Amino acid sequence: MRNAVVAQSGGPTTVINTSLLGVIEGCRGFPDRIGRLYAAEHGIEGILRENLIDLFAEDNEELLLLRTTPAAGAIGTCRYKIGSAQDEDLERIVDVFLAHSVGYFFYIGGNDSMQTAHKVGELARERGLDLVCAGVPKTIDNDLGDQERRIIDHTPGYGSAARYWATLVRELDEENRGSCSADPVIVVQAMGRRIGFIPAAARLADPDREMPLQIYLSEAGIPVEDLAENVRREVARSGRAIVVVSEGYDAGDLGAHTDAFGHAEFGASKASVAQILVNALNSMGVGTRGSVRGQVPGTHQRHSIHTASTVDLDEARLVGSHAVEIALSSGTGYMATIVREAGDEYRVAYGQAPLEEMAGSERTFPSDWISERGNDVTDEFVRYARPLIGGENVDVPLENGLPRFARLRRQLATKRCPAYVPQAHREDPQ
Repeated sequence: MRNAVVAQSGGPTTVINTSLLGVIEGCRGFPDRIGRLYAAEHGIEGILRENLIDLFAEDNEELLLLRTTPAAGAIGTCRYKIGSAQDEDLERIVDVFLAHSVGYFFYIGGNDSMQTAHKVGELARERGLDLVCAGVPKTIDNDLGDQERRIIDHTPGYGSAARYWATLVRELDEENRGSCSADPVIVVQAMGRRIGFIPAAARLADPDREMPLQIYLSEAGIPVEDLAENVRREVARSGRAIVVVSEGYDAGDLGAHTDAFGHAEFGASKASVAQILVNALNSMGVGTRGSVRGQVPGTHQRHSIHTASTVDLDEARLVGSHAVEIALSSGTGYMATIVREAGDEYRVAYGQAPLEEMAGSERTFPSDWISERGNDVTDEFVRYARPLIGGENVDVPLENGLPRFARLRRQLATKRCPAYVPQAHREDPQ
C-alpha cells in the first residue's frame, strides 16, 4: 500500500479544483492500492517544504464543493520552476516522497508542470524509487499539446475562459450600443499571453457577425496603423466598434514582467496593450465625435464560476480521475488527455500522452483560423470552440445569498524530514 500526492502549478482556472476532485475520487476508487492522498500546499513548493495536506482527513461534503470552487484557494498553486541546476530540489522531492511512502504523484498544470513531473519521474527511477508520475492538463491558454490537436484537443480551463469572453462581449455590445454617441469605440484586452485562443473566443458571442466586432490576435501580426484604419472603416459603417485584442499584441515596449517560468505576466506590466491602443486611436482619430475607451478585465476571466462551462467542469473532473486510472494501468510517465471523436456531434474520449512529449510543448493559434484581413477568426474556429462553452449555467451552492466555496481544514501530515528552503528562494528576502 503506497500513498499519493497531488499538486497544482501555474495560473489557476475556474475548473482546477474540479480536476483535483477527480483525482481524489479516482484515488478513493482504489483503496487496495492507494493508502493516503496528500495535497502539496502551494504546488511543488509544498513538497519541498514538506507541507502535505491529508485530503482523506477532509469532510466528504466539503470536498464535493470543490466542483464549484474556482481558482486555487483550496490547496494553493505556485509558479516555482525547477531548473536544470536545481539538483538539490529534485533530490529533496524524492526524499520527501520516500519519507511519506509516496508511490504516486499527480501534477495538475501546463507544459512546464509536465516538464517538472517528467524530471521527478526520471530522478526517482535513477534513485530506485518506485514512483508513478502522472500529469493532469490545465491551462486557460489552451496552448498545451500538439498543433494538430490530435493528441489533446483542448485543455480544462479553456472552455470556461471562452464562455466568460463570449458572455462579456455580449454585455459589451449592449454597453457600446447604448453609449456610442459619446464612446463609439471600446478596446478590451484578453488574457492568453501571445497565444490567441482566449481573445478568439469573443467571436462566440456573435457567430453570425452582426456586431461591429474586431478581434486582433498576436499571431495575426497586424500593425497598429492598420488596426486603426480597420476601426475607422467600421465606425464609418456602423457608427461604433468593439475591439478585442490579445494581451500579447505587439503594440510596442510594454515593459512586461516575467514569471519563474519565463512567461510574460502582462497583468504586472507598466502599461497595457489596451491603454496603448486607446491612446493611439484617440490620437489618430476614429472618424467620429467621442472618445475611445479601454477595459482590461483582470484575473476574474480565469476564475469566474458563474460563467463557467458545464462541459469544462465535467471534463476537468473526468480527466482528473482518468489520470489515476492511467497511473495504475500504464505506470509512470503519462499525462491524461481529452481527444475529440470524429462526427458532427460533440463527443470526447480520454487518452494519454507521454509526459516527455508534453513537457515544454506550446501550440499557437492556427494560422488558417485567422481571417484573411487579420482582424477576425474563421467559422472553423467557431465550430471547434462552440461545444466547449456548453449550454447551461452552473448551479453554484449559496450561503446567505453568496457563493459557498470549499473550505478545507488543511490538516498537515507530520513532518519527517529536516527543514528545507527551496533553492530558488535562498536569495529571496521573503
